[in-house]
Amino acid sequence: MVGRRAAIVTSSLMATAALLVSCSQGSTGHAVSIYHDPFRVAGLDASSGPSGLRPGAPDAQRDIVGTDGGPIDALAANAITDIETFWKTQYPALFNEPFQPVDTLISWDPTEPGGPEFCEESTKDLINAGYCSLDHTIGWDRELLLPEVQEKFGDVAVAFIFAHEYGHAIQRKAGIVEGGSEAALVREQQADCFGGAFLRHVAEDKAIHFTMNTSDGLNKVLASAVAIRDDDPNDPDSHHGSAFERVTATQIGFTDGPGACAKMDDAEIESRRADLPQQFSEQSESGELPVTESTLQEFLKTFQSIFELQNPPTVTFDGADTGCTDATTTEPVSFCPATNTIGISVDELAERGTPGRVGRRELMPTTITGDYNAYVLLASRYTLAMQKERGQTLDTPQTALRAACLSGVITAALSPTNAATSGAQVTLSPGDLDEAVSGLLTDGLAASDVNGDTVPSGFARVDAFRTGVLGGQVACDSRYTE
Repeated sequence: MVGRRAAIVTSSLMATAALLVSCSQGSTGHAVSIYHDPFRVAGLDASSGPSGLRPGAPDAQRDIVGTDGGPIDALAANAITDIETFWKTQYPALFNEPFQPVDTLISWDPTEPGGPEFCEESTKDLINAGYCSLDHTIGWDRELLLPEVQEKFGDVAVAFIFAHEYGHAIQRKAGIVEGGSEAALVREQQADCFGGAFLRHVAEDKAIHFTMNTSDGLNKVLASAVAIRDDDPNDPDSHHGSAFERVTATQIGFTDGPGACAKMDDAEIESRRADLPQQFSEQSESGELPVTESTLQEFLKTFQSIFELQNPPTVTFDGADTGCTDATTTEPVSFCPATNTIGISVDELAERGTPGRVGRRELMPTTITGDYNAYVLLASRYTLAMQKERGQTLDTPQTALRAACLSGVITAALSPTNAATSGAQVTLSPGDLDEAVSGLLTDGLAASDVNGDTVPSGFARVDAFRTGVLGGQVACDSRYTE
């Protein structure tokens, strides 16, 4: 969020993650969680198919100050029109008063002088999109920010940015978040939540201009929230929250609708932060622990102290391929049930755990990488050994989601606050969960079965991981049964 005088100008370039409200449906006398079916996404089918602008839908005709008449402004107009259509129904139902759309839409090229002002400020060098409460306007950079989001994450991710910004307009008109900078995190998480509620509207095929499948399509939109996060937790201007938090807030809106978003407050956000690290103790810290055979051994000791397996797996550092007779090798880490062995290709795993860099001409990464991309994958293969010891199946979608969930249990145990109790030899640092979430949304290997097969929905993978982080092993056992 960027403060401009008395206004609230929110930034989508800065910055979605919480244990979702339990939802169940009755079935022959017992509750069935909407998350039980790994091929459904918060009650919807995990669909394939197109995502983006709906073929054949005519462009919305909107007045846009400063427009160049190009495709990005047309995309923005279509997005805002669909968002307003959504709120025309939802706003009166939530707040018992008529919906009022924003007054003006403003587009600019931050590389050019002489463009329109936004929120009483020059738009030269303003690489952003935001809502201004001074004059109830929404504006955007059509030259740098939105084209990169579109290229990396697709048209619906651009629409999600506007759904987030429109969420701030809803907050302002409804007066549901009071306070100044101290309420910034609530404003941002709530706006992500409102954005998630709009995504559900699109996924249910109710939007005029956009369509979105709930597998790769939704995965990409959530990945955009991961990329556009607060990446420096020690920055006092970091108000959007971590990727873990942003994705959760979005999923709450997608699952439970805008009514749940309107109830968000500091207490709700704190309840899903649990004991996870929020800031580095020193500004110079990076939180990165290079992946070596030695550090991997420390993590393996920690896993055993957490789960206390009667028959812990043997580990070889000579490669992921152990010649297993009853499972497929999954590089760079695999588990073989027949021999109860974890095989690790150390160099390849270290490469997976190497922090990525944003290119000189890039505004954001496509994925978030770092040491915990590697360590959480190792954790997920260790959980397969645990599942084997418990006599559970190892080659089903439920196996995959249990692996993600139990990896979340391990992750929570690695929190510095919990380390003394769990016996952890190593601890989490801020940003580790973001790396895990990014991996779950991309290849999903940390949420795969013994053969490396995962479920199509990144939404379901992240939800399983978060269930373990915030709910513990009991929650994993009750949700992901055979």
